[in-house]
Amino acid sequence: MGKVVMYSSVSVDGFIADEKDQPGPLFDWLTSGDVPLDDSGALKVSQTSYDYTRPYWDEIGATIAGRHVFDLTDGWDGKPPGSVDHVVVVTHRPPPEGWDPEAPFCFVDGVEAAVAKAQELAGDRVVEVAAGDVGGQALAAGLVDEVRMDVAPVVFGSGKRYFGSVRAQHLLEDPEVVIQGSRVLHLRYRVRR
Repeated sequence: MGKVVMYSSVSVDGFIADEKDQPGPLFDWLTSGDVPLDDSGALKVSQTSYDYTRPYWDEIGATIAGRHVFDLTDGWDGKPPGSVDHVVVVTHRPPPEGWDPEAPFCFVDGVEAAVAKAQELAGDRVVEVAAGDVGGQALAAGLVDEVRMDVAPVVFGSGKRYFGSVRAQHLLEDPEVVIQGSRVLHLRYRVRR
């Protein structure tokens, strides 16, 4: 099985979106360089960020997201973000009416079931868990191996927390990676077991 990684861009004070679910300048680093990050041409980062981010994106076999994010993005129009092969959506509701059953999305009830399904789909590749409530639940359940953060130079003051509603202490190892890009600081920590 591949490792489970909790990931997102985050403000310096620990938020992945503001109170209205808007990311504001959190993703400015994805358009602040001159090196294309994907085939769309819309994402251009610094060479340093490309060298760190592209290999990671290529390792992802499945992404886990909550139903709230799925609904906010309109299910990415049935196409997983970042060319990921599969998306597992944690939800207590059925897929939306008219949802294409051929789209590479699975809808499961509960974070444990989501991680199990994502690992099955990803094989030995990385399972990425979106930060926020679902990511925090996975961390609290002991299902996360690594935490990755792309820290943007902005302070929100309030909003949607990176670790969701986690209320207990969880120890991480010293950072394995600390890389400064343009408008971003890339950090990677293993979760202490």
